[in-house]
Amino acid sequence: MDLILLGLPGAGKGTQAEYIVKEYNVPHISTGDIFRAALKNETPLGLEAKKYMDAGELVPDEVTNNIVKERLQEDDVKDGFLLDGYPRTLNQSEALKNNLQDLGRELDAVIYLNVPKEILIERLAGRYICSNCGATYHKLNNPTQVEGVCDNCGGTEFHQRDDDKPETVEKRIKVNEEQTDKLVEYFNNEGVLVEIEGNRDPKDVFAEVKEILQGKTLN
Repeated sequence: MDLILLGLPGAGKGTQAEYIVKEYNVPHISTGDIFRAALKNETPLGLEAKKYMDAGELVPDEVTNNIVKERLQEDDVKDGFLLDGYPRTLNQSEALKNNLQDLGRELDAVIYLNVPKEILIERLAGRYICSNCGATYHKLNNPTQVEGVCDNCGGTEFHQRDDDKPETVEKRIKVNEEQTDKLVEYFNNEGVLVEIEGNRDPKDVFAEVKEILQGKTLN
C-alpha cells in the first residue's frame, strides 16, 4: 500500500498518519526524518544536502528526490509506505512518479484531507499561554476550566506566540494552499487522488480512509 497524505496545516494529517501506520503496518516517511537519517548516517546524498543546509540554502529538488528514492529502496518499505511532506512541488511529483516506475511500483492513493480555511485558522490560532506559569491551552480543544483563569496557577494574564496569531496563521495557510492546490490538481489528473472531508471527528475521517483503502486493495 503506497500512499501519500496531503492537507493544509491543521487538517489533521498527523492523527490520520498514526491511524494508517497502525492499521496497515507501513512506515510513516517524512522528508524531515529522511534528511535527519541521511545526515546522521553520512550517506553521499546526505552529505550533499548538508552543504546546502549549512549555507542556509534550500536543498535542490534533485538531491531531495534522490534521497527519497534511496529511502524507498530500504527493506521496511517493501510492503508499502506513507509519504508525508513530499512531494511539495510538481517537479518532485514527476520525479516521484518516475522513481516509483524505476522501482516497479506505483501509488495506490493520494489522500487529501480537505478542511475549510476558516476552520484551519480557528484550529491553529486557538492556542494561548498563561503569562505567569507558561501553561498552554486551546480555546477549542483544551480551554481553561474557568474562563480567563489558568487551571495551573490561577493567573489571569494570557498571550499568544507570534506563530499562533491569526494573521501569521492565515499567511502560512495561504502559502501552503497555493502549493497544495497544484498537487491536488496533478494527482487528480493522475487518477490517484482521494478527497476526504476532514472537518469531522478523526475516527469518522479514518473510517472513510479505511473504506477507500479497502477498495484499493481489492483492485
